[in-house]
Amino acid sequence: MVLIVDDLPENLLGLRKILELNGFKVDEAYSGEEALKKVLVTTYSLIILDVQMPGMDGFEVAEALAGFSKAKDIPVIFLSAVNTTKEFITRGYLSGGYDYITKPLDPDILLLKAKNLHKLSQQNLELKKTQAELEKEIEVRKEAERKKDEFLSIASHELKTPLTRAKGYVQLLKKFSTDPQKKEDSILCLQRTETQLEKLNLLVAGILDLSNIEAGKMQFKMAPFNCSDMIENILETFSNIYPEYTIIRSGELPQTLYADKDKIEQVVLDFLFNAAKYSQQSKEIYLNTTTGGNSFTVEVRDTGVGISAEKLPHLFQKYYRAEDSYNEFQGLGISLFICSVIIRHHKGTYGAKSVQNEGSSFYFTIPVAGNE
Repeated sequence: MVLIVDDLPENLLGLRKILELNGFKVDEAYSGEEALKKVLVTTYSLIILDVQMPGMDGFEVAEALAGFSKAKDIPVIFLSAVNTTKEFITRGYLSGGYDYITKPLDPDILLLKAKNLHKLSQQNLELKKTQAELEKEIEVRKEAERKKDEFLSIASHELKTPLTRAKGYVQLLKKFSTDPQKKEDSILCLQRTETQLEKLNLLVAGILDLSNIEAGKMQFKMAPFNCSDMIENILETFSNIYPEYTIIRSGELPQTLYADKDKIEQVVLDFLFNAAKYSQQSKEIYLNTTTGGNSFTVEVRDTGVGISAEKLPHLFQKYYRAEDSYNEFQGLGISLFICSVIIRHHKGTYGAKSVQNEGSSFYFTIPVAGNE
């Protein structure tokens, strides 16, 4: 839109007709003060400004516009009927003007200059938009790099923990091996070493999965399999790592499920591990399965500390760690993200519900027969 400014209505009428007949949208102001007010609330691509006006003259208006962040880049054309001296032209440019036109107006010259400056203004707007988008993209990438650096720092610590513990158990086992009376202690050390190595294996597997996802190389082996067998495998694996927890089963299972068996096992196990992490006081975790039509739903519920409402929408984002406020809880912030990728690949849905100090529930639903 073009703003035309002149204290004489007949001048405004002539300018408006010329511009509107040639496709310009036009707004008008009868004084410099009115023009400044309009610029604050409306975006213009061009301002055509009479120099000789009572109150604020055109030069003063242009100087004021230059101080507005919103208006400083709007092209200004000065109109003058009395002065085209070098001093006049110089002051016009110094005031922030882009060009000037003398009265009486030549419509062709007016349109030529108006079109050129309007085009320049539009290009500047596009340039600013592109610049803003680039700046936003830079910030997004900086945040991604920050999260990745944080992840690598956490990962190094998380990998070191089971390694250190396993090393300690091996040292104890070496010490007990020379004492026949320490057989039971040796067996216990072996079991604990196996648990720590399994935790290490899960951590490494998670990092490899993340790498494959980012490279677009995560592979899925879709095939029909016995759902009961899958659940039994899950419970056995979980009890080996968290023997102190009890899984309370409920619901029904489809006889056969068409999916990637290993990947679905991984999702259910991650939900169970997450429940164990957040329910250290209660040693009971609830696993419910339901089936209906062509859908299979798994829900894992704990009675632990819960997760605040503002964190729930972010749980399945990459590198997000809801446990930041609970220093005793550990995690890489990638397992739920990997779960979301797996479930989406199976054309399924997923989510979480939680009430602080009451517990959390993580669930997913996938088609029983797949999408062959």
